[in-house]
Amino acid sequence: MMDRDEKSAASRHLVVGEAKDAGARLDILLAARLPALSRSRIQALIKAGHVSEGARTITEASHRVKPGQSFAIFVPESGPAAPQGEAIPLVILHEDEHLIVIDKPAGLVVHPAPGNATGTLVNALIAHCGDSLAGIGGVRRPGIVHRLDKDTSGVMVVAKTDAAYAGLQAQFATRTIERAYAALAWGVPQPRAGEISGAIGRSPRNRKKMAVVTRGGKPALTRYRVTRTVGGGAASLLECRLETGRTHQIRVHLASRGHAILGDPLYGTARPAAVKRLNPETREAVTAFPRQALHAATLGFVHPGSGRSMAFRSEIPSDISMLLEILG
Repeated sequence: MMDRDEKSAASRHLVVGEAKDAGARLDILLAARLPALSRSRIQALIKAGHVSEGARTITEASHRVKPGQSFAIFVPESGPAAPQGEAIPLVILHEDEHLIVIDKPAGLVVHPAPGNATGTLVNALIAHCGDSLAGIGGVRRPGIVHRLDKDTSGVMVVAKTDAAYAGLQAQFATRTIERAYAALAWGVPQPRAGEISGAIGRSPRNRKKMAVVTRGGKPALTRYRVTRTVGGGAASLLECRLETGRTHQIRVHLASRGHAILGDPLYGTARPAAVKRLNPETREAVTAFPRQALHAATLGFVHPGSGRSMAFRSEIPSDISMLLEILG
């Protein structure tokens, strides 16, 4: 049951506990009955005093439900996003009322942060999507379910509704998202196809970096295969598939095996041994490459609205292609 105020776009819902719901947590019951709202959004509404039983306001998400109890839920209008919309060009691969898939260029920061308050993907999406953003957590903003580093290019999916956000988050959590990256790395890994495992955590030597650690990290697994060797074996183009999604995972795992990504300012070495195998002209072009040569080439998922399997591919961008030609 829902009553919508045309001016405020707020909504009211009524949920009645059934015999099968006896003893269930209130937040779990409401999330199951109101699939358009994520469980975290439900918990926030309860905490804010927007859920009541009769004249009593319930503020505990862990409240145990009794059969026959009626809960009134008030969902306020989605407020404006804190970041401001900016007219930044986007390459859009797909868009509908639930989500948007974009091909992110290198150099574009995903989310506003200290030092990057404007000019981000979030600013661009707020301007592009406008009123089609139904609200994530009660705020009209895009739902960022995964990130690409500033200087990593490629495919990203962003939610436009709470339900899509929850659905995509669940797929990332259960590792059912298909993700393949193209990485131009130093040397040729042996074997030419395999996997790299190793927990990733904050580096004990440099807090700005991640590292493969023996204690305190999160399990991580990257599968790779060599698709092309260049520069007489000085470098190779790899396809890397993520089984987990840790911060800087591919960059850290490849560097830990001595195959840092070309141009990586954080995990690459200044003058790897492979550089000596290149002629001076090629060496100059490689060492001047301004970013890590890493590209999110493939992204596949189940659409959280329709249940249809979707897959998107982005071709290797011109700067990495040119570097491959120089090396080749």
